[in-house]
Amino acid sequence: MKKPLLALGMFALALSAGVSAETLRFATDASYPPFSKQGADGKMTGFDPDIAQALCAAMKVQCEVVPQDFDGIIPALQAKKFDAVIASMNITEERKKAVDFTDKYYNMASRLVAREGSQINDAWFKGKKIGVLRSSIQEKYARDTFVKRGAKLVTYGKAPESFMDLKAGRVDAAFVDAAVGDVDFVKTANGKGFALSGPDYNDAKYFGIGSGIAVRKGDKALLDRLNKALKQIRADGSYDKIQKKYFSFDIYGK
Repeated sequence: MKKPLLALGMFALALSAGVSAETLRFATDASYPPFSKQGADGKMTGFDPDIAQALCAAMKVQCEVVPQDFDGIIPALQAKKFDAVIASMNITEERKKAVDFTDKYYNMASRLVAREGSQINDAWFKGKKIGVLRSSIQEKYARDTFVKRGAKLVTYGKAPESFMDLKAGRVDAAFVDAAVGDVDFVKTANGKGFALSGPDYNDAKYFGIGSGIAVRKGDKALLDRLNKALKQIRADGSYDKIQKKYFSFDIYGK
């Protein structure tokens, strides 16, 4: 009888603290540091899970963050396997046909990661192999631009796999969010001799106005609650505290 009593006690404690019994389930990519990463204990850590926890605290609900491969994340949301997606997903017109988005919660340009000294121009792309995350906005942009310049794309289910192949010489560059390429590869021991190369890529036609939290089409009630909570954590300092934990610059953008 102890376990039921303990559960009831925790439930009562949550209610007394003003926390609803409601649980919001967020999905995120489990291998996209510093935005998200799954530890050996199964716990999700990183900027995205921390923002999810802060939003739940603002809404006074319980929070669960679950891993989901990025290339299947929208179908899984539509299948009601979770309530929302917080996975560094760019707000684009194409994706808005499938899901509804909150206001942006950050805006980060994409960059190529290549050997130090690489001169990225139109001629550079001919014959180059470029690694991209499957179903990402980087893949869409690269297919419409880099491939036309003569590059070949290699797609991956997880971003770190492209860094492994870059280190091994199986691809010539990886195309990712700038912060991911910098923190998860360039600034690590494996990234010695590599650098963020070429210009920022942030064409609104492809990359939208930033990254948002996705909910199922028509779920206006949850969308409004999340937007209200986003404004709250921006105003009360919670967002800045999380941001400074992972980045040395303003990731929210203009």
